[in-house]
Amino acid sequence: MRLSRIKKRRILRFLAIMGPGIITASVDQDAGGIATYSLAGARYGFGLLWTIPLIVISLAVIQEMNARMGIFAGKGLAELIRERLGVRVTLVALSVLALANLANTVANFAGIAASTEIYGVSRYFSVPASALLLSWLVVKGTYRFVEKAFLVSSALYLVYAISAFLARPSWLEVLHETVRPNFHMDSAYLTMLITVVGTTIAPWMLFYLQSSVVDKGISTREFSYARADAYLGSVIAGVMMFFIIVACGATLFPHGIRVETAEQAAMAIEPFAGRFAAFLFGFGLFNSSIAAAAVIPLSTAYAVCEGLGWDTGINRTFREAPGFFSIYLSIVGASALLILWPKAPLITIMYLSQTLNGILLPFVLIFMLLLINDRAIMGIRVNSPTYNLIAWGTAALMVILTLLLLVTSVI
Repeated sequence: MRLSRIKKRRILRFLAIMGPGIITASVDQDAGGIATYSLAGARYGFGLLWTIPLIVISLAVIQEMNARMGIFAGKGLAELIRERLGVRVTLVALSVLALANLANTVANFAGIAASTEIYGVSRYFSVPASALLLSWLVVKGTYRFVEKAFLVSSALYLVYAISAFLARPSWLEVLHETVRPNFHMDSAYLTMLITVVGTTIAPWMLFYLQSSVVDKGISTREFSYARADAYLGSVIAGVMMFFIIVACGATLFPHGIRVETAEQAAMAIEPFAGRFAAFLFGFGLFNSSIAAAAVIPLSTAYAVCEGLGWDTGINRTFREAPGFFSIYLSIVGASALLILWPKAPLITIMYLSQTLNGILLPFVLIFMLLLINDRAIMGIRVNSPTYNLIAWGTAALMVILTLLLLVTSVI
């Protein structure tokens, strides 16, 4: 009986702590991610499924590192970079983040526009309405309220699993491709590989997760729950990635259908998976786009304010943290306006933003690794050799893939 009460208390404690890891990993399956996974399935079938277990392991390690630094250092990543590595390095890191995050936010408003147009709603209504909703949610809401809204949104990502099952793939073939590496040395494949990694492990995640852990006030005694949250979020992200690729790989690839947008992917799977599957796919695109359009500008606001020493936090008022909310609102407003530009190339924006993530990831990851292995900051909580091997290996692999892409493109 006593053991049962202890388990119940632990479960309740985890439910109170969970959020940053699950939200960060789930929201990273945004419009750019869905477009990327859809294109991966349509162009290569199940041929990229083998990358998912490796990506999930890297994502889990990186998210755990962020949670650990946030809890034991008590500061966000940008603030630590400024204090330990200097102002110049901070400006470089923030410039990289701002560039990638603006592209990602624009991509997510592109996802909002594309998904609502599936149901006949003009982007000239859906994009401004979404921007106003997100502005109100963050400026007027508390951290607890905003986190609950994001957790509900994360749960709705399960619609992709339903779409994949409705597509009726050959699960034996799916399993075979998941465990069999399949690598090609051509620029299109390398670009896709970089983009798949970049959309799953994006630079903004490294800043947002650590800042949200600090903002939530998770104590050192609660670290084991935060670690479980980081791991669970990574698995959820991998599962969603898996099902999107399977849905498009089972329906579009066998028929040689070359989709150009996530919107087209949603409509194209209808003849093969049914109208309900197409509806769910389009709904998932809207849900993920609007969640990411809120979270990614938040990560920029957190990072820039921490790097400059300004006050941050959703629980603060606009008067208490004017820089924080001004940065957030500026990114949301500018991104929405760019998508309202006539004939904006939505798929190009969504896809290239994720390629940019993959190319820029190593730079931010190297800063993070220098900090988490600094005993003056982390004490005995520095990385283990295994964690260092995985994290440094991820950074090195992205650099190698980028160099291979440049070489094959020139050739």
